[in-house]
Amino acid sequence: MTNERTNTLTRAIGTLGALVLPMLAALLITAPPASAATLDEVTDFGPNPSGLRMYLYVPDSVTEDPPVLVAQHWCTGTGPVFYDNTEYASLADQYGFIVIYPSVTRSSQCFDVSSPEALSRGGGSDPVGIRSMVDHVVRTHDADTDRVFVTGVSSGAMMTNVMLANYPDVFAAGAAFSGVPFGCFATTDGSGWNNACSSGTVSHTPQEWGDLVRASYPGYTGPRPRMQLWHGTEDATLDYANFGEEIEQWTNVHGLGQTPVSTDHPRPGWTRTRYGATGDQAPVEAVSLQGTGHNLFESGMAARAITFFGLDEDSGSGPGPDPDPEPGTGDCRVTATTNAWNTGLTTSLTITNTGTAPVDGWSLDFTLPEGQAITSGWNADYSPDSGTVTAGNVSYNATIAPDASVSIGYQATHTGDAGRPTGFALNGSACSAG
Repeated sequence: MTNERTNTLTRAIGTLGALVLPMLAALLITAPPASAATLDEVTDFGPNPSGLRMYLYVPDSVTEDPPVLVAQHWCTGTGPVFYDNTEYASLADQYGFIVIYPSVTRSSQCFDVSSPEALSRGGGSDPVGIRSMVDHVVRTHDADTDRVFVTGVSSGAMMTNVMLANYPDVFAAGAAFSGVPFGCFATTDGSGWNNACSSGTVSHTPQEWGDLVRASYPGYTGPRPRMQLWHGTEDATLDYANFGEEIEQWTNVHGLGQTPVSTDHPRPGWTRTRYGATGDQAPVEAVSLQGTGHNLFESGMAARAITFFGLDEDSGSGPGPDPDPEPGTGDCRVTATTNAWNTGLTTSLTITNTGTAPVDGWSLDFTLPEGQAITSGWNADYSPDSGTVTAGNVSYNATIAPDASVSIGYQATHTGDAGRPTGFALNGSACSAG
């Protein structure tokens, strides 16, 4: 039986390698641009039970209190290969964040997403080493602990699911390209490959999937990371059925239903659904690619993940919110929808201009119920995080035409009162509540 499991794993890894390696020649992705910054290996970064190697890219343009992105390779890949063949380093040059590239040293070059140790917070194996890499960067570069993100392709996508489940207090969001739900690949026989999961025959209810995530860190009641999911309908390596199971898992983790609040088609053959809110930073976003196989990662997708994380905001590359917007007309309506769970909630706000003139540059004031505190938001800049809050426009939604609307939102914690905000005022003038 041991030889049979080994042969099965070897065949599976060979299949992944045959599928992923051609990606290196086919990707329409340019190598990181020439700069003084280089990819450097870091040793002695902290607890590392599975012997991962750590590669770090700190751009010349690194910002003060920089965000951190963990970028995880596919099976048969390495950290340097992922650096060479994805756009994350060039995006870091543009926006000033730091990129960590973990690199597997076991023969399969697959991340451990199946062992009991890997599927429990602090249990051991690869997740502990990756957490140590993040801690090292926070210590040595004074990184922003509220803006730590993780992404990956194939095996790296599976590890993205694992890291968000095990360490929801470390990561603000993740983006998984061609992955499977947390816990789907679980095995107890020492094998690193789960044929039932890869073939799409592992199915659970949303509650059951969500319970698997919650069980990885028992007792945790804080906010959960946002998740962006990508999958091709013709994926023959990690079956497309896993995409639906991932959606069920992460919407349940966020206390959301299975009905998207918006559906659109960013490119021909793409169907994007958002859950819990509209806009670029919804709690859960899922992109299905019609007719696409396992090798779905292509030029521009990394940038879409960066937008989902919010790493392309406040970069100095474009106009930001107007610090002194012109007074508004008071012709406005705000509709608020709140979805709550345990001690957390998300609130979506739709601001409608009911006047006859456009609003050019806006700020929306509102009051949170006592005990609520905003932990993250999308489509606006929020300050402070409790009490009377001001949400200011970002560069791409500064103008609201007559009869038009913009949608913003936030995630917050609460101590019992999960009600909607009140007292809306746009540019200092009161708005009606929708």
